[in-house]
Amino acid sequence: MSSTTRRLMIALLLLAAAGFAGLGVWQLGRLRERRAANVAVAAARRAPAVTLAPSSAGVDSLAERRVVGRGRYDPTREIIVRGDALQGVPGVRVVTPLLLGVGGPAVLVDRGFLPAPDAVTMDARGTEEPGEVTVRGIALPVPAGRGEPIEHGGRTTWRRLDLPALRERLPYEVLPIYVKQSPDSSLPSFPRRLEPPPIGDGPHLSYAVQWFLFAGLAVAFAFLVVGRPGIR
Repeated sequence: MSSTTRRLMIALLLLAAAGFAGLGVWQLGRLRERRAANVAVAAARRAPAVTLAPSSAGVDSLAERRVVGRGRYDPTREIIVRGDALQGVPGVRVVTPLLLGVGGPAVLVDRGFLPAPDAVTMDARGTEEPGEVTVRGIALPVPAGRGEPIEHGGRTTWRRLDLPALRERLPYEVLPIYVKQSPDSSLPSFPRRLEPPPIGDGPHLSYAVQWFLFAGLAVAFAFLVVGRPGIR
């Protein structure tokens, strides 16, 4: 290997190492942002529960807060979110509008997981909750866009919740938050209510370690292998 080629390869490896190190620093920045967000989420979940009122004022600020809603479900306009799974079992999520007053507004309630062999078609028998109900859970923002509703077996299923599309289809006002209902032994076994995932740091630290490791390997290869005298 000529000295010019050797120097070029060392330069390229050092450039790659700098890029890997930059990615590691970026992941550490993401980790700091995640931890700051976790502090805010934890504080919101520790705060006293908020009762949802027919007035929709101020609900945008309730993300991650514990909320209580009282009203009647509208099962005729139930929303099925397809493609879910629980412990390897395919299924769907059942989301039902809860009318907080006569004629609305409605808050969407994620009532939980229901098994479905194809993760689309479900048997809703036994999941009805007629009459006035009280719902407790965590408020989360309703996503906007990419709901991708499709017709299957005479029923519409959704890839995910989609606030603009749902507002077009439902005949009453829909709040911009939905309630992920908390487990309760007094509720029917299915849909299966689940606790929200625990607050965690995510994979950012492990990704940062990997990028720094790649940077170190690139530097070591540049000087111990490529830069070693006598290498051809």
